[in-house]
Amino acid sequence: MEETACKTRVRFTRRDLARLLAPLVVEQFLAVTVGMADTMMVSYAGEAAISGVSLVDMLNVLIINIFAALATGGAVVISQYLGARDVPSAKNSAGQLFHLAALAGVGIMVLALAFARPLLRLLFGQIEPEVMDAALLYLRISAASYPFIALYNAGAALFRSMGNSKISMQVSILMNAVNVAGNAICVFGLGMGVAGVALPSLVGRAMAAVLILWRASNPANLVHVQASQCLRLKKGLALRILNIGIPSAFENSLFQLGRVLVVGIISVFGTVQISANAVANNLDSIGCIPGQAIGLGLITVVGQCIGAQDQKAAISYTKKLVGLTYLVDGSLNLAVILGMPLLLGLYNISAETHELAWLLVFIHCACGIVLWPVAFVLPNALRAANDVRFTMVVSVASMMIWRLGFSYVLGIGFGMGAVGVWIAMIVDWVCRSAFFVGRFVSGKWKTKYKA
Repeated sequence: MEETACKTRVRFTRRDLARLLAPLVVEQFLAVTVGMADTMMVSYAGEAAISGVSLVDMLNVLIINIFAALATGGAVVISQYLGARDVPSAKNSAGQLFHLAALAGVGIMVLALAFARPLLRLLFGQIEPEVMDAALLYLRISAASYPFIALYNAGAALFRSMGNSKISMQVSILMNAVNVAGNAICVFGLGMGVAGVALPSLVGRAMAAVLILWRASNPANLVHVQASQCLRLKKGLALRILNIGIPSAFENSLFQLGRVLVVGIISVFGTVQISANAVANNLDSIGCIPGQAIGLGLITVVGQCIGAQDQKAAISYTKKLVGLTYLVDGSLNLAVILGMPLLLGLYNISAETHELAWLLVFIHCACGIVLWPVAFVLPNALRAANDVRFTMVVSVASMMIWRLGFSYVLGIGFGMGAVGVWIAMIVDWVCRSAFFVGRFVSGKWKTKYKA
């Protein structure tokens, strides 16, 4: 990053932005495509297996988003300290982030292992016995990886804060290579079914956590982590991270919980609808890959601008990066729509599942071109400026009223099933977009940061 002589001015060149965003795009692409590979491979074990894995993956996404939200809190605080040129506080904040991540990872793992069956019953109701068996096995193996996911997310957030997302990309490549190769061996070579998808993920995540901790401890980093900083809890810094991380975690977890409950509605309509929803969730995520990466980068960019008290730069970069999201996400969503016959052909699914999945993907991608960037990328600029409570309230209220409420009305009341649920999702996007754009234009978010 280049800075002018003015202490309060922050400037990211095009090269700086490319260096930050390009590895994030690769990392997000890997996450999506590996998830697709998991679903495609387990589909050969039968629709009960793919249904069980897809249900647990909804829960896994919820938990991973809690870890990601905690990491976001750390990324915002570290970025703000770096923008203010307070490197010692940034280092201490990084140590506290790893400490909190380890606590969260172990705690959630223990709860998931202890209450696996009741949790699945609570979230998804009376699902078919074969689906439940597959879901239980997948959840128990997945839960063992939660501490590693939490630590990896903390390390990735630290490197993003320094503008060096290349490190997390490299670790992600290795993690996903282990995952895909392990899946191929365990599913096709050893016929392990659901376990063959879950175990390689556990091994890959453990390796990723160890590697990113090792890289984070390198003294050559602008912000490097020492064991002494991670082992002791420092109340002031921990609370600063949690003040951002907890509202974000609450928002993300309720958002994902809402998605899980929505899938519970879909599960009432049988295996075909569950499978079509799982396949559609895989494919529609392709169109969001650049936007998810840009959203992560936006936290670093705006966080540093806010830390330097350069609000004009924060506004300028937010407009620039949201505009970039419209360009690249729009192009990719259009490509997904045009390429659906080829993409759906990769899955071993029935004709009925194929037809429903096609419709769901079309709904998501067509509406995502217009709504997704301001509904999901723009709020990251607000979060980076400490305006986390507003984004939390809007996201939770919109989820409860529109996505959950309308899903029940359209999906069950009008008998529209998964199609009704996905229409309710679009209404949720419209609400989010209106509130987040209004908040950004009003400028009220500028008053939330206290140096």
